[in-house]
Amino acid sequence: MEYKDKLNERIELINGALKEYLKPKYPERLYEAMNYSVFAGGKRLRPVLLLSACEAVGGDINRALPFACAMEMIHTYSLIHDDLPAMDNDDFRRGKPTCHKQFDEALAILAGDGLLTMAFEVMLEAVCRENERSFAKAARLIANYSGSEGMLVGQVVDIESEGKKIDDKTLMFIHDNKTGGLIKAALMAGALIGGADGDTVRNFEKIGYNMGIAFQIKDDILDLTSTQEVLGKPVLSDVRNEKQTYVSLYGLDNAQQDYETLSAGAVKMIGDLGEKADFLKWYACSLVNREK
Repeated sequence: MEYKDKLNERIELINGALKEYLKPKYPERLYEAMNYSVFAGGKRLRPVLLLSACEAVGGDINRALPFACAMEMIHTYSLIHDDLPAMDNDDFRRGKPTCHKQFDEALAILAGDGLLTMAFEVMLEAVCRENERSFAKAARLIANYSGSEGMLVGQVVDIESEGKKIDDKTLMFIHDNKTGGLIKAALMAGALIGGADGDTVRNFEKIGYNMGIAFQIKDDILDLTSTQEVLGKPVLSDVRNEKQTYVSLYGLDNAQQDYETLSAGAVKMIGDLGEKADFLKWYACSLVNREK
């Protein structure tokens, strides 16, 4: 099977499971808002990484599927809240009106809350069903990297840094936590569910660090060089919000060079895992050349 076909098959698997989890219940409008944001055209990057890390260590991706769906729920909740007027105040996401524009601010907040809590319901259901320590460790790891030891704290420092000159350590802290947190969580949780040992899981943490920083640098580059039509969201938002970025700190050429170096490092580390990681290696390479 061609890797692109395998990617599409994997995305269909994730979307099918997400639709089952998000079947409308009362009150339907809450589920409408949750579904609207989840199915607004995301790349499913984090759940694909989780399944592929599981596969790379010889695991069964079907056992990891609930965790992959949970990752997408957590990621989508973070986008809904990130777009709110109190945060980045964006009107468009993935080429469509943001959740608070399509519905209203109160429902957008609640839809985000609903997705976050459902993510943990889905993971804990799998933990209880499988009754394996590695599944519980994966759920705890995702909780850590989603909260005050990862994405959430990165977001707080990012907001507090708006309009200020920050040093490179602060910027890297923001990038490593706000963006890199969920990427590391996806790779490490997938490896845990697949039965990886501690050293292998730690290697995935290193891969996730490289990928997370590289991904955010690319976002910073695209915010300056792309268009709203291509990205599906407003460009120059970092400039508008007076945010210091990797590009503003180091310059466009250096940012591009560091992006390529970090990406190449991640690809090499994945290649060292062996043939079972071939798809993950291909997928990481495809992210290097993304345009949105």
